[in-house]
Amino acid sequence: MAIYNSGNQPSDGYDTHTHLNDDTFWHDVPAYEARAREFRIVEMNIVGYDAESNERAIQLAREFTDMHAIIGWQPEDISEINDERLAVYRQQLQDDNVIGVGETGLDYYWDDNPSAASQKQAFRQQLALAHEFKLPVTVHTRSAMNDTYDLLKEAHVEEFGGVMHSFTGTPAEAKQFLDLGMYISFSGIATFKNAKDVQETVKSIPLDRLLVETDAPYLAPTPMRGKPNEPMYVHYIIAHIAELLGKTYNEVAEITTENARRLWHLDQQTNED
Repeated sequence: MAIYNSGNQPSDGYDTHTHLNDDTFWHDVPAYEARAREFRIVEMNIVGYDAESNERAIQLAREFTDMHAIIGWQPEDISEINDERLAVYRQQLQDDNVIGVGETGLDYYWDDNPSAASQKQAFRQQLALAHEFKLPVTVHTRSAMNDTYDLLKEAHVEEFGGVMHSFTGTPAEAKQFLDLGMYISFSGIATFKNAKDVQETVKSIPLDRLLVETDAPYLAPTPMRGKPNEPMYVHYIIAHIAELLGKTYNEVAEITTENARRLWHLDQQTNED
């Protein structure tokens, strides 16, 4: 595998989904950011999943120029949504440091998660706001692929865009979401030896829709499995995908960074500056 070699000059990488707003990192965010920069991971999306983590994501995006906030409620935390929090959320979505909605979606895997009906309601609420503010949506789906597709299609996601986060579906399932205009992001799962099906899906994705992420502190990639994940480890994912695709590290880093900046309209900000 063409693992990142600090003796070569790597291209800039972009971790499109990380949780430096999590308690795991909160005590020392600057250190984790510095380590990522050592590996030329120069941009990252800080993704919220409940009210507190949304606040923290915005705070980090204000403090660090290489961090951007994506805010929302993941399926297991939707019980805290109420009218007051939705009013605050609507205001937060208009903050210049917020570039997207999420993570949101459907997760039917755990029996103790909120009901499917409740999850669909919360997902629809957030999709409606993404549509209103033209913010790309970061989608979490687990054991709910068909319903997730149906709600994205219903919401006309092609009008505001989005990404399937830490995708583990088949090439056929990926194509359904690609046909809606979605991007597909791969986490450390794509580096696991037993994830051959996911690796086949990686190879099926058009290069201009491919993204990478750590989902830190979860899903540390090979060879760091079993350790807390962090943004700098996205270089292992880039390297592994490069090997799968017969590309160089720099080619995949450049492609995925360009894709991320296009999806979240950061290329427009650069041009305007």
